[in-house]
Amino acid sequence: MFEKVLIANRGEIAHRIAQVLRAHGVRSVAVYSEADAQAPHVKAADEAICIGPPPVAQSYLNQAKILEVARQTGAQAIHPGYGLLSENAGFARAVAEAGLVFVGPTPEAIEGMGDKAQARATAQAAGVPVVPGSDGPVTDDAHAAALAEAMGYPVLVKAAAGGGGIGMQQVKKAAKLKRALQSCRDRGASSFGNDAVYLEKYIESPRHIEVQVLFDHHGHGVHLFERECTLQRRHQKVVEEAPSPFVERTPGLREGLTQAALAAARAIGYRNAGTVEFIVGPDGQFYFIEMNTRLQVEHPVTEAIFGVDLVREQIRVAAGEGMS
Repeated sequence: MFEKVLIANRGEIAHRIAQVLRAHGVRSVAVYSEADAQAPHVKAADEAICIGPPPVAQSYLNQAKILEVARQTGAQAIHPGYGLLSENAGFARAVAEAGLVFVGPTPEAIEGMGDKAQARATAQAAGVPVVPGSDGPVTDDAHAAALAEAMGYPVLVKAAAGGGGIGMQQVKKAAKLKRALQSCRDRGASSFGNDAVYLEKYIESPRHIEVQVLFDHHGHGVHLFERECTLQRRHQKVVEEAPSPFVERTPGLREGLTQAALAAARAIGYRNAGTVEFIVGPDGQFYFIEMNTRLQVEHPVTEAIFGVDLVREQIRVAAGEGMS
């Protein structure tokens, strides 16, 4: 087990990580912006270092400063929490190059699932059902129009690097497709630095189901059932429920979803905690949509039904220990 871990985050998740570390005899280092000097996560840690002014880009996203603090304090690992740098493959790689441990998956896994078109191809190659759509990004509007006609409207235009509903538009008519393509390209470029887009068939009245997975360094992987997050506003989850009543009453669905989630994760050599997301049609057919290569905000829902501490498991796995 580690002796000291730096927490590269703020707020609730940073406070939670500090508590878990203390409970298991591991010293914690908090980083904070000038605006967060009195924040709970700062007080919960054994050490706390200010890394910059209030703007996130100058503090919590300042990779060089975070790595400098890790070296100065003698931290052996960095836990990114969720959000901020948690799905930044460049940061995960920089942590490893600095001789530290990133509490999360490999940079290659983050990159592989971060690009939605690439993630779709990976899932498909692993035998996991995907929504009918383009095989890779579409760069030509005429080709996109032909694909949409072949699939049948409505379709979804999605930014390849998108997430959280950003850079995604439903298109019901051919006349609206060109504008949606350009809009999603622009949003992808401005929000993610990547203007690639792809097409998918829009599934009517879907359920949104996600599966929690956990893999260690010894090749062992488990799922912790599903969470249903169908109730959303503007593509943002409002309610998470586990286990899903819809899955409970649909014969064979849980087995299909959980095995597909494990297959998708294994296909990229995944390790640590992650969440594989699916949409499920009214007929019970499910389709892979993405994988979040981090601890998800909603993970306490799973902890509540399993009595497991996922943050503790993350740290154990990162330290090279087996899952408890």
